[in-house]
Amino acid sequence: MPRYNAPFEIHVHGQVALRTEVGFEQVQEALKPLWKYAGAKTLADAAGSSYEDEPGIEFMAQDHLLQMCWTVPGDDDFRQVLDEVCMNLNELAQTGAAIEVTFYDAEFEEEDEEAPNAESRDDFVMLFVGPDPAAIMQVQRDLLVQDVVNLMERHFDGAELGGVVSEIDKLFGQRFDELVNSLELGRPPRGSGGGGSHSGGGHGGGRKPRHLH
Repeated sequence: MPRYNAPFEIHVHGQVALRTEVGFEQVQEALKPLWKYAGAKTLADAAGSSYEDEPGIEFMAQDHLLQMCWTVPGDDDFRQVLDEVCMNLNELAQTGAAIEVTFYDAEFEEEDEEAPNAESRDDFVMLFVGPDPAAIMQVQRDLLVQDVVNLMERHFDGAELGGVVSEIDKLFGQRFDELVNSLELGRPPRGSGGGGSHSGGGHGGGRKPRHLH
């Protein structure tokens, strides 16, 4: 049922490339935790965002894309919903994709900023989905390279940063090799720390990310 007094406004933003054979019914089933959380009976009923200027949840069949720019009132229990949705989208994704989720503290007023002990509970989570671990790591690698290069270009020319990018590739290459080895031995993957972000799972095996050597 709708959460009228929910402590958060939760914004989900991302674009997922889907396999060509994926249809609306599969997307609706994969996103069922989302639309049920919103108190709807179908994806179509929940596809509209809390804000009219946001496109909401769109399945673009011709382009084989799932586009999300959608806000819903909720609580911390929404995090479990996200885990379920990511696991479901892994089954439909053509390539790796990042999904940004922002929790805005609906109970924090601007006037509270002036109070000595006032603290907003805003939070941000980056989720990753993909058909296999390599696809997920590829997206993580690309985002990290983009962030690092943007930061360091304040002090260095972009042409000077090849060595930095190479070192990032080495780190992801090591993580991928550890993952492959652990899967082969039937053990959980090592070195899976995320620093505030996490992936939605994925399947074992698969190709090695193209930038990892």
